[in-house]
Amino acid sequence: MISSSIGGYLAGRLRSRWIGVHADEVYFRDTAHGFLAWAFATVLGAVLLASPATTVLSGATSGVSAGATASAAQAGPVEGFIDALLRPSTPSGDGNSADARGELSRIMASSLRAGELKPADRAYVNKVVAARTGLSEPDADKRVTEVTNDAKAAADNARKAAMQLAFWLTASLLIGAFSASLAATEGGGLRDGTWKARRTR
Repeated sequence: MISSSIGGYLAGRLRSRWIGVHADEVYFRDTAHGFLAWAFATVLGAVLLASPATTVLSGATSGVSAGATASAAQAGPVEGFIDALLRPSTPSGDGNSADARGELSRIMASSLRAGELKPADRAYVNKVVAARTGLSEPDADKRVTEVTNDAKAAADNARKAAMQLAFWLTASLLIGAFSASLAATEGGGLRDGTWKARRTR
């Protein structure tokens, strides 16, 4: 709000004086100057903030191995159905393999989108957890329930945080636009010497 006000004030104060223009038109032009100063600063700030993020993401992506990149590119909505087709009836205890962890990751991701694990997926996950950890089926089911509930809670918290961030970002942008426009009218009034007259009306 402060930076938008300063930018708007400078936009109004540094403009050239308009001769023979109606006071209402001057007021409108000053408001437009402040709004345009705010819009330019907002776009410029977004570009400057996006540049480091793009650089970081491109650097991180370039460091990923070719095999991991290829497997990530292959992962898609069809992969979950392929997993269901090729699912063994008795999973092995090698839960650290990339295939097993990738399959469980896809199952958990789809369950978070759907809201609940499908019965067939839940039974399979219970078997994998039991085979990997040596737990009994009921204990494995209990662990799957706890982890699934924790994952849902984390996803809900992330969604709420994103909603709050979007709300406050929108509110701050609107307040910044209003502050810049108002400050530009004040700066223009001071520039023209009409600020006191406008205040006394």
